[in-house]
Amino acid sequence: MSDSAVATIALLGSGSWGTALGILLCRHGHRVRLWGHESAQIEALRRDGENRQFLPGFPLPAGLTPTASLDEALAGATDCLIAVPSHAFGQVIKDVAARLSDDIGIAWATKGLDPITGQLLHMAAQAVVGARPLAVISGPSFAQEVARDLPTAVTVASNQADFAERIASLLRGERFRAYTSEDIVGVEVCGAAKNVLAIATGIADGLGFGANTRAALITRGLAELIRIGTALGGRAETFTGLAGVGDLVLTCTDNQSRNRRMGLALARGLGVSEALAEIGQEVEGVVTALSIHAMSEKLGVEMPISEQVYRVLYEQVSPEQATRALLEREPRPEIG
Repeated sequence: MSDSAVATIALLGSGSWGTALGILLCRHGHRVRLWGHESAQIEALRRDGENRQFLPGFPLPAGLTPTASLDEALAGATDCLIAVPSHAFGQVIKDVAARLSDDIGIAWATKGLDPITGQLLHMAAQAVVGARPLAVISGPSFAQEVARDLPTAVTVASNQADFAERIASLLRGERFRAYTSEDIVGVEVCGAAKNVLAIATGIADGLGFGANTRAALITRGLAELIRIGTALGGRAETFTGLAGVGDLVLTCTDNQSRNRRMGLALARGLGVSEALAEIGQEVEGVVTALSIHAMSEKLGVEMPISEQVYRVLYEQVSPEQATRALLEREPRPEIG
């Protein structure tokens, strides 16, 4: 891996988050090759000089080169960063591993689980790339606010401390702070499961339940994150950090969150397909709810809020019925 101050970064995923990260990295003086699998979309990026489909209003910097060729994106790259939806992650990892030199690690800003195996993404990646350095970027970071250069802080977690620092150093700037962590399990669980909880909060707000309910859902949702995360080997302190409570609060409380908007749409009476069509972009919490439900059952971990989201999405339970099921649960001590 090059130690040059100016990196050449293959950034795979030309949606809103990938584009925002590309703008950020170019702002810090790096060169970015932004890859997308749809040739028509990449041609539109070149023609328009911005991502009008997913991140309109932000000119693409001179250092960013859109490409539909994975070979072109990876050729001579010093670093590889993936920002595709979780359902595409496994295939992209396989394609990258076959093309990237062995001395280059792989980082990703994807928040979710592998939908086929239900695994955390670093496990799916390790099965393909072996001992190569891996890192995940997570935390409270809406794409539009990063593109606007508003102050943001994230966590970079890796199985190798020096690689976490490498990726964090690429991201850091005057208005972007990147902290490092060794708890890749905890950070990935937070990034995936908080999306399911944001759907729950959107449903509650859409039903008009108010601020008290929202605060209770976020707090009890955090307890669910901690239970499932520590059962998988994550560290409890991770869940009170940026990747945990930070991202949970962000995703549950602001309408920039597609997962929160999904919950609001369901509360209005839209079906799942109708809500997804209305939002028009990936809503990670929908597929993650399925994986989290299976994982919690396998591990014997109670996740009542996440369970009711799963039932609304996959068992045709109405938002009102799901809310009633939560309210009718047997009282118990809060802690323990």
